Amino acid sequence: MTELDWAPTACTLPTVERPLREREFSALFASSLRAVRQVDGARADLILDPASETVARDLAAGESSCCSFFTFEFESAADSLTMRITVPEQHTAVLEALVAAATRDAGLTAEGAA
Repeated sequence: MTELDWAPTACTLPTVERPLREREFSALFASSLRAVRQVDGARADLILDPASETVARDLAAGESSCCSFFTFEFESAADSLTMRITVPEQHTAVLEALVAAATRDAGLTAEGAA
């Protein structure tokens, strides 16, 4: 799995649909991701523009339906939206690849700031 292909083999989304889902996440990150906080290997907080909430929640719901090991939680604030992503220990490489792709797509540095 590379940062360009973070969908794991455990995902039940048909293989042909995975590039589309990854592009949808990429577009969200490119337009709305402000910062990334890698809490630990199994949890990351993605700080998004609050205007992206509907899109972010829809993508999270779709991803949870095919990759049930992902847990997405959202915390809304007046000036930001936190998308908290957690995975079980055996899927930390998937989260790491997703965070790397998000960071790249948003043009953020490794520390998570533009």
